[in-house]
Amino acid sequence: MQDHNDLDLRLFRIWMKASKALVDNIQKDIASHKISNENFITLELLYSKGAHPVQKISEILSIPSGSITYVVNKLEQKGLVARKPNPDDRRAFNVDITDAGRALFDEVFPKHVHTISSNFASVSNEEKEQLIELLKKIGFGAQQLKR
Repeated sequence: MQDHNDLDLRLFRIWMKASKALVDNIQKDIASHKISNENFITLELLYSKGAHPVQKISEILSIPSGSITYVVNKLEQKGLVARKPNPDDRRAFNVDITDAGRALFDEVFPKHVHTISSNFASVSNEEKEQLIELLKKIGFGAQQLKR
């Protein structure tokens, strides 16, 4: 049992160090574009997935509703997003990326994707597929423990 626990601890330490190195590199890339992390992930969501209600953005990005409202307000002031009436709910608004926001992301996003790919360049595509499956398995197992 001790060997099992030691292996789990070693795996966890290595996973955390690797995750920290990866996150640090990605955050450095985001900062190089003079965009805050919250602004970047909000713009990326809208760029990739289209307009969303503020509450849905909050849920997807795990940003508290008060904070996401602040982020959206700041992005709106910069002309990068706009609030538009929600066709399904007259009381609500969807947030959508503007042409200026899309132009910014057309420039920034390919560089960001390159940075992410560079961080995974040390492993083969087959190893990436294996890692994806293993991380999904670990994630689902951890979710079961929460119940």
